[in-house]
Amino acid sequence: MKPLPIILAALITTVALITYAADQQPEPNEPEQKSTEQAVVQKENVTNEDKNTQNSNTQSVSAEVEKPQKVESTSEPITKSTNIDKTDADKKVDDKLNTIEYTAPELKKPVIDTTKADDSKVLGNETPKPVEKPKNKIEKAVAVAEAEKAVTQAKEALTVKQQTKAKQSRESLAVVEQLVKAYNARNIEEFIRVYDEDVEFYIFPDELLFKGKEKLIARYGLMFKKLKCIHSSPIKRIVHGDIVIDHELSETCSTDEKVIDKRSELISSYQVKNGKIIRVLFFR
Repeated sequence: MKPLPIILAALITTVALITYAADQQPEPNEPEQKSTEQAVVQKENVTNEDKNTQNSNTQSVSAEVEKPQKVESTSEPITKSTNIDKTDADKKVDDKLNTIEYTAPELKKPVIDTTKADDSKVLGNETPKPVEKPKNKIEKAVAVAEAEKAVTQAKEALTVKQQTKAKQSRESLAVVEQLVKAYNARNIEEFIRVYDEDVEFYIFPDELLFKGKEKLIARYGLMFKKLKCIHSSPIKRIVHGDIVIDHELSETCSTDEKVIDKRSELISSYQVKNGKIIRVLFFR
């Protein structure tokens, strides 16, 4: 065993060496301390960043949750604005409509130059002029030539079809007038002369009364002998081609030819072909 003083001296020497070594190396300890401090700061920054990230995520989630509510809250103002826009547009349209005022068209009277002669070929538009009697044969011949010229112009104004229809109307009217004359005279021979051999009598619309001249003579011949007077006068007459429609007043005397004891209004339609009545239609 070593003595105690030697052990103490060794311990003191070791402590002194350790202390001297620590005093000789102070700088390396400072960087280590700084590095440790930096590490601690970095850890704190990382921790703060994690917290910020968590907070941002939380805020985004909450924003997404609250987003429909914000949309709902903003939808009402949008609708209101569109309604306001529509009402403004409607008001503008109404204002435009209200500002439109109806103005009646001005009717301009045609200016007619009375100094110039009417050279129109349309029938009925000629300006009437006072008729002067021709003084001599030359003036008479000139007047006849002018009259023939006017007639020619009137005929040229009508088409061929119109001329044919007009001629047919004149012929049909002449036949019916001959019929009425014979009827009023109670002349059975003249009366049946204007009818066709196979004439047909109808009641409107298509009810056949009789057909042929034999039955016509039997019907009207007896009536002419029985009555003392017969008189038919047209109230209104329509002529169109081969059709003549008469609205007539019929008066008869049964006992005395000077006393009319029956009056009636009749409507009859006559169809004429080749100068003969081929069909009669009575309206009742």
